[in-house]
This record gives sequence, C-alpha cells and structure tokens, in this order.
Amino acid sequence: MSEEKNYKASTGVDEFYYAVLTDEDEKSFKTGEITRVKFLQEIEVEMPQEAMRAYGDNRTAEIAISGGNITVSTQFHKVPVQDKNILFGLEQVDGLSTVGSDDVPPYVAAVFTKTFEDGSKEWVGLTKGMFMRAKISGKTKEENKDFYNEEVTGEFMERYVEGAKSEKSVLFGADKKGETDNRDSLFKKIFGKSYPGTNEEEQDVIEG
Repeated sequence: MSEEKNYKASTGVDEFYYAVLTDEDEKSFKTGEITRVKFLQEIEVEMPQEAMRAYGDNRTAEIAISGGNITVSTQFHKVPVQDKNILFGLEQVDGLSTVGSDDVPPYVAAVFTKTFEDGSKEWVGLTKGMFMRAKISGKTKEENKDFYNEEVTGEFMERYVEGAKSEKSVLFGADKKGETDNRDSLFKKIFGKSYPGTNEEEQDVIEG
C-alpha cells in the first residue's frame, strides 16, 4: 500500500543548525560541534535548473538539464557574535571581531525545519557551503520601537552522502507529529552525528 500524500502547506520555520566541515574526502566526511542559531524568521533555498536544447531537422532533438548554483538566503531576529565569528571566518583580536580582505569562511553543513499546523515537520539539510558576511546597519530610535533583523546569505555545493550513488547538495524528509525517523536519518547524513535536542524537547514533540 502506497504512503498517503500530504498536501498541507508549511506555516513556519524552526531549528536552524550548522556545523563546520573539519575533514572530507571522496567517501567520508567529519564535522565539528552541531550549533543552533535560534529565532530563524525566514529561509529560502534556490535550486535553479536550465533546460539546454539540441536541434536537428528543424526541431528539438534532445533536452539536457543543467543545474545552477545553490543559494541560501536567511533572515534571523539576531545572529550572535559567536556564530558570526565562526560562519564568516572572522579573526578575533583582544576580544574584538575583525573584518578584512583575508577572511575565509569555513565550509559548513546546515539543517533547518519547516513546521506545519498539525505538528508535523519537514527537515531540510544542506551538505556543504559557505555563508558570507552580513551587512552592518542601524537606525535611530523613534516613537514606535522597531526590531531590525539580520540577513545572511550562503552558497552551497555537492558533497558525499552515505548511501547515495552520487554527491548531493540538498536533502529533505518529513516526519508526522511525534515521529523522528527522517529527522534522525537526515542529521546522520548531513552531520554524521545524532540530533542534538534534549529529552525535554523530545517530550514536548510527543505531548504537544
């Protein structure tokens, strides 16, 4: 019997995690500590494709699909300075974060989840990429208080994924409310490690 299709649209985003890729070759990889950046507001993963046509006898003889660059655009309530130092490859001098032309962001893997009103989740994993420095901006305080978010963009590429026939750039899988099978599998594929949530968070999913 085929699995029932789900046509519900997501209503939110949550649980953005990243880890630095510390070692990699054609058939293996290692990552550092899995770190969460809280208060994700928006995220968009662009996966463009272009159709290339070959012609003959005044008609299309063949079509080939060419994949474009994977671009990730995020918006957070706030990105802590500790995460900026890691993600943007910033040097720290006497407790200060510094920006220079020699800054080299590390390769990272990342995961986030799309949430649904029925309690189900769709997990999305990004295998290998770099995030680029965010702009610094500010504005004077006015009568009505406004909160200014932070936008961070990244570029991602393909990487070895255990069990896959070829290198991959994006993985995703959905879990029904109270289930975690696809989440746990995705964390293993993306980070090579288990989901870092606490027992209390697991219980909230089951009872929520």
